[in-house]
Parts: sequence; C-alpha cells; structure tokens
Amino acid sequence: MAPGLLWLCNWSTLAVCAALKLPQISALLAARSARGLSLPSLLLELAGFLVFLRYQCYYEYPLLTYLEYPILIAQDVILLLCVFHFHGNVYRAAPYVALFVASWYVLTLQKWIIDLAMNLCTLISAASKLAQLQCLWKTRDSGAVSALTWSLASYTCAARIITTLMTTHDLTILIRFVVMLALNLWVTATVLHYRKMAVKAE
Repeated sequence: MAPGLLWLCNWSTLAVCAALKLPQISALLAARSARGLSLPSLLLELAGFLVFLRYQCYYEYPLLTYLEYPILIAQDVILLLCVFHFHGNVYRAAPYVALFVASWYVLTLQKWIIDLAMNLCTLISAASKLAQLQCLWKTRDSGAVSALTWSLASYTCAARIITTLMTTHDLTILIRFVVMLALNLWVTATVLHYRKMAVKAE
C-alpha cells in the first residue's frame, strides 16, 4: 500500500501543479485587472518556491518529491508578467527576474546559506499567504482571485506532507507544508467568503 500511496501522491501533485496557476491566470485575464491579487504575495511565493527548489536540488532529494516546482515557478513568472501588464508596465518585472536568477546561484555558495534560506523559506511562504489575505481584507474583493487555485494548492500541500513522511523525513520541509496547508485553506475560505458576499450584494 505504501508504494502505491507514494506513487499516487507524487503523480497527482505533479498533475495538479501542471495546471495549478491556470485558473488564476484565466481569472486575471478575464477580469483584465489584477485587483485583489497581491504583488508582494506573488513575489514572496516565487522566492519561497525558488529557495525550496534549490534546497531539494542541493541535497539531491528524489526528483519526484519536488518536480512540480519548476512548473510552479514558470506559472508564477507568467502571473507576475500579467500583473505588471495590468499595472501598466511589464518591464518593471525585469529587476525581480534578475534578482531571482542571481539568488539561484548565491543560495548554494555555502551550505549554511541554503540551510538558513530553507529555514526562512517557511516564513517567506507564510508571508506570501498573509500578504494575499491582507489584500483580500483590504479590497473586500476576490473577483480576480481563483478559489480553485488556492484549493488545489491546499491539496498539493497535503499530498506533500504524506510524501515527506514517506521519503525524506525532513522536519523543515514537513513544517513548511503543514503551515502552507493551513494558510492555503485560510486564503481559500476568505476568497469564497468574499465571493459569497458579492453574490448577496447583487
């Protein structure tokens, strides 16, 4: 049963992540606005994904336990470009892209750097979710935010809790996924709450 469960968790996570941000990108394009979507949240999430991917590569963990991260990073870059497009200047994304590329190399200059970065990764990723929550609370509008994207992210965190327990037993990674699961569920509930309020107002 354990190998079958591990296979299911790994491959279902990959399948979900292949399309994870597509509902968000679609909602953004349909609204032709980035209203309700937090740029700081997106940048922090991208930083967290980058650190997490680099950590997994550095320690040579099994490829299937992190293969979704290059896909998620590519989708976040597309989202980032969309947000800057709707804010009027897509070229403002260039410094952020340069910073992320430089960080990829700096993270593994010394072992202590990648270890410290991974410990901070949970805080960075949590900050990204809290920034999205703050944006939702401030605008009281979830029109351009996809509840499906956030619920799929919740599923992938739950699946990765299982795969971490079955493979690497890395406590830092496990704590990260537990925290991200709780915050993803909170964002999903908030998006649905404001969506319900918008429907009642109509």
